[in-house]
Amino acid sequence: MTRLGRLNTPPAGPWFRLARRKTTAALSSEPLSESLSVCNPATGEIISSIDPLSSDAVDVAIRSAHRVYESGVWSKASPLLRSNVLSRLAQLLEDRVPDMARIETLQTGRVIREMNAQIGRLPEWLRYYAALLRTHQGFITPTQGKLLNYVNRVPLGVVAQITPFNHPLLIAVKKLAPALAAGNSVLVKPSELAPLSLLEFSELANAAGLPGGVFTVLPGRGPTTGTQLASHPLVRKVDITAGTETGRSIGAIVGSNLAAFTAELGGKAPVIVFNDADLISAVNGVAFASFIASGQTCVSGARIIIQDKIYDSFMKAFLEKVRSIAQRIGNPLNSKSAMGTVISEHHLGRIHRMVSSCNSGRVLVGGHRMSGTSPLDDSDLSRGCFYHPTVIEDVNVNDEIWEEEIFGPVVVVKKFGSEAEGVALANMSKYGLGAGVWTTNLSRAHRVADSIEAGLVWINTHHRNDPSSPWGGMKESGIGRENGIEALEAYSQSKSIIVNTATAEESQMHDDWFSEIGNDRRYG
Repeated sequence: MTRLGRLNTPPAGPWFRLARRKTTAALSSEPLSESLSVCNPATGEIISSIDPLSSDAVDVAIRSAHRVYESGVWSKASPLLRSNVLSRLAQLLEDRVPDMARIETLQTGRVIREMNAQIGRLPEWLRYYAALLRTHQGFITPTQGKLLNYVNRVPLGVVAQITPFNHPLLIAVKKLAPALAAGNSVLVKPSELAPLSLLEFSELANAAGLPGGVFTVLPGRGPTTGTQLASHPLVRKVDITAGTETGRSIGAIVGSNLAAFTAELGGKAPVIVFNDADLISAVNGVAFASFIASGQTCVSGARIIIQDKIYDSFMKAFLEKVRSIAQRIGNPLNSKSAMGTVISEHHLGRIHRMVSSCNSGRVLVGGHRMSGTSPLDDSDLSRGCFYHPTVIEDVNVNDEIWEEEIFGPVVVVKKFGSEAEGVALANMSKYGLGAGVWTTNLSRAHRVADSIEAGLVWINTHHRNDPSSPWGGMKESGIGRENGIEALEAYSQSKSIIVNTATAEESQMHDDWFSEIGNDRRYG
């Protein structure tokens, strides 16, 4: 592992053990711009600052990763060795879950209960790909003639990953696990808003025995560091989680280098609640879909589509649930706090602009920034980026807030009559990442799930994720898939090796294409 960039002011406390040393590349370079300030969105306090790298230092890191790849220390290491390193890394991460969860809460404002649950599952991804390395097999093709054609998977080379602020370590580990398992050298640019957990994780990778230069963290800004990574000719794949416009612009750059590209982009997930849904389960599930992570997920249940006969009873219970969540918002480090902040003042302002400029519908609850003293723990909500969980009824489908990703704790609700109408409303979006269906009718569940244009459809649940389950979107929600065998193969490429098993005499007789005798010869 290599960690580039100077960390100036790490958060205090023995639980935070970021190494203070400076790498050779960091020592030899001067940052081009001012430090990246990492703020606690719940208090507005700066908890750390990091010097971003110069363009020259980023280039040095890319070329170093390429040299390490060519050396074969990791790219040609046995699957067993790579599996063992990933397994050790999983155990080291598991031992540090409380510390890593605290870092995530401090830099993102998400509540500690969420982060303990989320970080606690991340070792599963490392162990899954460690297991695949021991079990995934090549194959032999049914080639004609006396030929043995076996197919192996080989790594791509240097790969770059650009990760977001909403799930800093989760999304990084989801990408890193298959990339490292496949034998690549990996460069990661974390979000400038939330890089600390990945920097800490890089120390664990070093302790697990990952060779130096195989995994490099490059703190920096998207328009500079991110663009440089995407455009470098030695980078053979870019994997990004971001908004759709960012993904589109990065994809155009990557395409010009004929490199591979995976992108998990925006979403505006529909959740359809049918008349026969279990009311309590549906209310609880929709609340989770909508307000977990303060609505800052690409699969957040943002468009709640409710059938006519259950509409009134659902909305009564749902609004009670939303008000209960709002009453239990406090210090994100409080284990009883129900929902945290959004990531920054800038993002809070964007959310409120979209809500206040809505040209249709009616705000039933919320619609404003939270301020004053928390009823939960007396913390001062005015200091942080807290937005009241918001429900807007009967928005026009042409309104911005129906069409565009808001990335905050805001949902729109709409009534429908027939099943066909509900499906049509669900598909009335340029996005197609996640969707939810709530019904007790088994045949309807399968039928509707099949009709929804989304890469992920949950039935009577939401936001379930597993390292074995492919994750990705349709339409403008992205290209490619995370998770599963599909992700491992996306970080590698097939290599066919064709061996002539005929005897020398047989080859002389049948394989001389330019023989003067003119006998039929096999071509191709």
